[in-house]
Amino acid sequence: MAKRLFCSFPHLRIREVVPFISPLVPIYFTMLAVFMILLIASLQGTAQQESSFPYQVPLDPQGSVQMSWNVSYPEKVIYFQILIKDLKFGLIFGMSDRGEFAGADLAVLWSDAHHSYFADAWSDQQGRLHLDSQQDYELLKARQSPEGLYLLFKRPFITCDPRDYTIEDGTVHVIYALLEKPYSVLSAIDVFTIQNRGLQRVQLLKPDIPIAQLPRDVINLDVRAPDVLIPAQETTYWCYITELPKDFPKHHIVMYEPVITKGHEAIVHHIEVFQCDVGYQTIPRYSGPCDSKMKPQRLNSCRHVLAAWAMGAKPFYYPEDAGLAFGGPDSSRFLRLEVHYHNPLQLKGLRDSSGIRLHYTPSLRKYDAGIMEVGLVYSPVMAIPPGQTDFSLTGYCTDKCTYTALPPNGINIFASQLHTHLAGTVVSTVLAREGREIEVVNIDNHYSTHFQEIRMLKKMVRVLPGDVLITSCKFNTQDRSKVTVGGFSITDEMCVNYMHYYPRTDLEVCKSIMDPDYLQKYFHMVNRFNSDEICTCAEKAVTEQFNEVPWNSFSGGVLKSLYDFAPISMHCNRSSAVRFPGEWEKQPLPEVKEKRTAPETDCQPRKDSKSKGPTLVRI
Repeated sequence: MAKRLFCSFPHLRIREVVPFISPLVPIYFTMLAVFMILLIASLQGTAQQESSFPYQVPLDPQGSVQMSWNVSYPEKVIYFQILIKDLKFGLIFGMSDRGEFAGADLAVLWSDAHHSYFADAWSDQQGRLHLDSQQDYELLKARQSPEGLYLLFKRPFITCDPRDYTIEDGTVHVIYALLEKPYSVLSAIDVFTIQNRGLQRVQLLKPDIPIAQLPRDVINLDVRAPDVLIPAQETTYWCYITELPKDFPKHHIVMYEPVITKGHEAIVHHIEVFQCDVGYQTIPRYSGPCDSKMKPQRLNSCRHVLAAWAMGAKPFYYPEDAGLAFGGPDSSRFLRLEVHYHNPLQLKGLRDSSGIRLHYTPSLRKYDAGIMEVGLVYSPVMAIPPGQTDFSLTGYCTDKCTYTALPPNGINIFASQLHTHLAGTVVSTVLAREGREIEVVNIDNHYSTHFQEIRMLKKMVRVLPGDVLITSCKFNTQDRSKVTVGGFSITDEMCVNYMHYYPRTDLEVCKSIMDPDYLQKYFHMVNRFNSDEICTCAEKAVTEQFNEVPWNSFSGGVLKSLYDFAPISMHCNRSSAVRFPGEWEKQPLPEVKEKRTAPETDCQPRKDSKSKGPTLVRI
């Protein structure tokens, strides 16, 4: 195995090692000293300082492996810092499409019990590791500290290596594994036999935008569920109802941040705060699992998003001239907190009081920020057949609705929260103007419903009257034997984008649904082409009709074609849930003559990334 000498770190220790170099010790140490001087000088100019990693998440449930990172957009590189608190024989770190350990792009630190090595690698479908012919993970530094071993390395967003994962906007599934024994060679490692492994979801490409200053008269409000006994199960969504004081006047939320119970940083996965429907004078008090049969039905009316945080996210700041209004006569006093606990070790007896801290001001800013919901109406008319890998559904905010409801100067979208339930895998919203797609508002090609957060956009998107917003979702129902219909249940599906914008308008919902009459034509066709035992009869509810469909490539393909050309019914709704004046039924699909194409990547061979072997790390 060919080796590249990196450097010696006498204080780092996996195992004590024997000096591996030749009898030419004086020459070797002279060359090593020169090399170290050049290395330190180069690191001072290019590597990130350990204090400059603004983003951090624990990779494992115990928090014994911490990942910190920073993004350099000029270099198109991410700098990673990994802290391993109890290192034995190495670490596997990497990325894959959905957190799989097969076919993953990996950086590996391993020991053969005498020497330690670092290399860019990949795993095959059997879980075996292979050295990558193009070394794109570059080790910059390794340092032992009282906390553990720090590894600092970097990786370009795009490497043009077909074995590598392309780092892009949206969710990234990061995987890790801790090596419990030495390995003589990299190819001896089988990731499927490693017990201590897992995944973490993060948004690596954080936007590089300035942070607005908080006003001096800012007030804090903690929305926290007190003393929750976290269930000893892998996944729990906990709901808690709280309320604002009576006659609470209008304020502007200008920032919010997570408040995590100490020691639970690896268990509290994401948090959301919703405001309840202003039409209800009271909401029953509740603190318990969100899927409990004991949960009051009225909690389902608490869907107006105020704040959303997910692991790895920093505090969320509103633009300097806008704030999210809450309080006052047009706002509900009742808030619903939802905390997602991820407890894969099924630990017992954990008490938690995590939540979100809202920072708000009585000094109202120039603009009220608004939240507009675009995409598909929650209805069983929109359905996904079983056994699908990437079934697509699309919802529209049409030119007619934006022309009717938006102000002449339009609105500015500065943040977005994409949303589906369990089957969603890809979500995007695209802006079209005069029949041409011109801009992506938000996209997540590796979307997970278990990692939802309000994400700041890299730049504001201006939406003008007459523009069209197209929200598309892909769904995977390979593990389902029955149809999945649109609806509110976690086993139903949604396809929406909660867009945060200013100035606020009366338009709160701009969503579409296929005209129901065309769906009945589809069910009639199913009846004609099948035996008398099949009855997708009109007198049955839509969900019952879908459950009668014999699903195959023909019935699924015809349904997909129907969704792609049938006219739609528009929900162009005010915040009162009343539609704007106009004709909204049986509207033609917006015509998009020119689709936006993804920018081509100019992939040239990277001379600096070629390597015949791993880096030797003397620890």
